[in-house]
Amino acid sequence: MKKLALLFAGLSLFVATGCNDDGDNTMEYPLVGVWQPLKEVVTTVEVGEEPVSDLITYTDCEKESRWRFNTEASGKRTRNGDIGTTTPQCTIISDQNFTYTYDRSAKTVVIKYQGIVEPSNGKIVTLNDTTLNLSIREETQDPTVYKTRTYTMRRIPQ
Repeated sequence: MKKLALLFAGLSLFVATGCNDDGDNTMEYPLVGVWQPLKEVVTTVEVGEEPVSDLITYTDCEKESRWRFNTEASGKRTRNGDIGTTTPQCTIISDQNFTYTYDRSAKTVVIKYQGIVEPSNGKIVTLNDTTLNLSIREETQDPTVYKTRTYTMRRIPQ
């Protein structure tokens, strides 16, 4: 009986000290912040066809655009573009306020632009201290065609 008690005590000690898991060691990075878009990929899927992806590289002017996600679940998207033909000038071509909901566990984002009825449904593909890949599904007129825009962005220090 003493051997059984000693074995039980040893196993209990092993279980109590052998595993120290204080939680997940992966760090979660916040969506909140200012993001600089670097490029986007537009993927079109037609039912029964192979997906087609197009890479859109941004100009230096377009890279001055910003996506701002505030802590109050609101934000602002500022798009820059070159205006003019002979001597293009970089200027803000749209400024859109939005509200958003972010489900961290499902990695989904629903963005509702001010004045637009349909929300944009997005998925966080990558989110770390420097990079955000945000994939947003677009509605099309044809129910057999699906389109997704995936934005690659870099966090801008504030």
